[in-house]
Amino acid sequence: MGKITGFMEHERIEEGYKPVTERVKHYKEFVIGLDEAQAKVQGARCMDCGTPFCNSGCPVNNIIPDFNDLVYRSDWQSAFVVLDSTNNFPEFTGRICPAPCEAACVLNVNDDPVGIKSIEHAIVNRAWQENWVAPRPAKHKTGKKVAVVGSGPAGMAAAQQLARVGHDVTLFEKNDRLGGLLRYGIPDFKMEKVHIDRRVEQMKAEGVVFRTGVMVGAAKDPLGKGSKVTNWAKEIVTPEQLDKEFDAVLLTGGAEQSRDLPVPGRDLDGIYFAMEFLPQQNKVNAGDKVKGQIRADGKHVIVIGGGDTGSDCVGTSNRHGAASVTQFELMPQPPEEENRPLTWPYWPYKLRTSSSHEEGCEREFAISTKEFIGEKGKLTGLKTVRVEWKDGKMVEIPGTEEVLKADLVLLAMGFVSPVAAVLDAFGVAKDARGNAKASVDFVGGYATNVPKVFAAGDIRRGQSLVVWAIREGRQAARSVDEFLMGFSDLPR
Repeated sequence: MGKITGFMEHERIEEGYKPVTERVKHYKEFVIGLDEAQAKVQGARCMDCGTPFCNSGCPVNNIIPDFNDLVYRSDWQSAFVVLDSTNNFPEFTGRICPAPCEAACVLNVNDDPVGIKSIEHAIVNRAWQENWVAPRPAKHKTGKKVAVVGSGPAGMAAAQQLARVGHDVTLFEKNDRLGGLLRYGIPDFKMEKVHIDRRVEQMKAEGVVFRTGVMVGAAKDPLGKGSKVTNWAKEIVTPEQLDKEFDAVLLTGGAEQSRDLPVPGRDLDGIYFAMEFLPQQNKVNAGDKVKGQIRADGKHVIVIGGGDTGSDCVGTSNRHGAASVTQFELMPQPPEEENRPLTWPYWPYKLRTSSSHEEGCEREFAISTKEFIGEKGKLTGLKTVRVEWKDGKMVEIPGTEEVLKADLVLLAMGFVSPVAAVLDAFGVAKDARGNAKASVDFVGGYATNVPKVFAAGDIRRGQSLVVWAIREGRQAARSVDEFLMGFSDLPR
């Protein structure tokens, strides 16, 4: 490496944030990235360790030591080439990935890890500024046609890879805009949608055809009775139609069925899934008019669920002007610092405080909701109880019941499965969790039980990270290419 002693000489530099009082007034990104000098210092901290665990800690296997060193040497264009070789969309992961690579960093054994995510963010920002991100259309066409169903990160990655080796790719999206949960699940203040739009333009120039407002599924009731999944489709395309028109079909529709909380009072007005609440604000930010938008203005908001989606609800509620925001987590409060000798190089169990939490939020741990309370059909509060682990079970603590005021409750407890009706329409076998059943074997990976139908991303593995979706999309693209051509030059 360029700076052998860099990790001993330099401290970790965190990306900055604009002030809370300023950023809660808008929905724009507010992260202050590293400048060139700061990124160079971070690159210098990379240790030249014998086994770079960061590579295996990263789901797309970014070649992290190499681009760290290139940034240290101020060879930004080569750093982008290295980053682009493994990750189709580093501007997505550089903004919203939780950075398992940093947890796996060898320096993290007894010090602060290298700021890998911030370096990735700086590289791809520089690449767009310098016009290094350019379309790479195939030199030769194969004559094979592939349908990709779902335009989230898995679908976009797969479509781009397949187009670049010469297949005619059509990507179907049920919603009115492209991006899947990147578009309608992640708030604009975490990732502005211009990053999706310019990648779509790149992919169009590479030959990908996009069809929005198209639901792929059964001719009647394609989402299944009573589904709460967001759907602005104006057209239905059946599996039979895809089978006739395409040589292969790749399902990348995600895992969109939200986990519910079936306790008394659940039918009261004022209780919504996070994925009913968040997409509406993103549509408003895009210039749409949303009739009856779910708003938190002046309300006492309780977010049930302690993960990233719950944090997004917190940040959006604060921007609406909520009177108060409280976030519930069923599990006990984690320690502020992880037990590094026990967990490294794996993802550690520790307390994580997001930028949304810092904007204003009460956090309650080890708490369970027993009942929603209301008057005249409208939510006014909820009854809670404290819980603890005892003999391997979660049990209520006697005498800890309490009634809390609430005008709006947002359920952000994760996603349980993909839309069953879609898989059923194709006849795809499901695993015990309701996901599409498809292995990740080196040969024939991502193939389902249905001939020429493949599945990748959350629809196959269940709710997961954007970076895992990109990995699965890339790997599935290779499997589809092998299926069509008998071999593949695409990276796995």
